[in-house]
Amino acid sequence: MSKTPKFSEQLRQAIETAPVTRYRIAVDTGISEAVLSRFVNSKVGLSMETVDLVCDYLGLRLVPEKKPERKGR
Repeated sequence: MSKTPKFSEQLRQAIETAPVTRYRIAVDTGISEAVLSRFVNSKVGLSMETVDLVCDYLGLRLVPEKKPERKGR
């Protein structure tokens, strides 16, 4: 069974693979490019407000993972 990556890792990957540069994300969202760079390089975390801005900009949403049903109960 494969383990789903943490949300922060998924967000880092989304930023890295976005069709725009980190600079463009920073300019368009008002987030410091340095903050995005430090986050992508696992140096700092992001505030929930910043996470919301990045997710809105990239069109991301949080969806619960479906877990398999337990048998026997």
